[in-house]
Amino acid sequence: MPTDPATDATAVFEAHRPLLQGVAYRMLGRVADAEDVVQDAWLRWADADRTEVREPRAYLVRITTRLAIDRLRQVQSRRESYVGPWLPEPLPTDFLAPGRPAPDTAERAVFAETVTLAVLVVMEALSPLERAVFVLREAFGYPYAEIATVLERSEAAVRQLAGRARRHVEERRPRFDVDPDRQRELTERFLSAAAGGDLDGLLSLLAADARLVGDSGGKVKAPLRIIEAPDKIARFFIGIVRTSPAGLELRFLELNGGIALLTHFDGTPDSVFQLDIRDGRIQTLYVVRNPDKLASLAH
Repeated sequence: MPTDPATDATAVFEAHRPLLQGVAYRMLGRVADAEDVVQDAWLRWADADRTEVREPRAYLVRITTRLAIDRLRQVQSRRESYVGPWLPEPLPTDFLAPGRPAPDTAERAVFAETVTLAVLVVMEALSPLERAVFVLREAFGYPYAEIATVLERSEAAVRQLAGRARRHVEERRPRFDVDPDRQRELTERFLSAAAGGDLDGLLSLLAADARLVGDSGGKVKAPLRIIEAPDKIARFFIGIVRTSPAGLELRFLELNGGIALLTHFDGTPDSVFQLDIRDGRIQTLYVVRNPDKLASLAH
């Protein structure tokens, strides 16, 4: 029985969807933008003369990357007017999902290098082309020659872009302990101290140069500037916990390759709270409260 071309096209695309979604998210830092790019890639694929496509994977990655570059140029201009600090949209990585085998060291290392909030924030300063090269090379191990084909640049130019991107990321990349058990333990201790109004207990958990980065997009309450003093961070969280509404539900899950705390109120995601840890102390606290960035976490 002959194969239905439409069915075959769908099957091929769906087999590559996780890869394409991974490329687009790392490029854009937002699940919704990544999904839009992948949908556009599907439309291009559905309309293409697939008899001319010898390597569907390479073809689809090329389309997705180019669409993501175009989208990134658009959203970067919008982010210039964003209210308060901008953080990537939290991405479930499901390492804690029931029935899923624990990731090996190499898999977790790739996530730590390419999808943590800290690294995605650093990548925001890259140009769209630098970011594309960094994502394809560092996250997916693409050879320079293949990246050159994707971007329609010479291999020498791609190597230059890769070098600049890598230097930028290495210079600014935080060196954090991403052990999930340690993240969860410190998160629980931090919340317990805040709930008890234990200022000294909170200060003992914070690094001397700790930072709090909150993302609200100006739509809900959150700090509109980065808070960098441990004392101010501690007092801020004591105040937040004391004024939290009754019925707030807490749930641990894995986001962006690390343990995070998701709070719900009346069934709606309220905030995501995630720690970066260095030398056993909390270095950076990320709080995402922009409702647009939490919608994908609703159940």
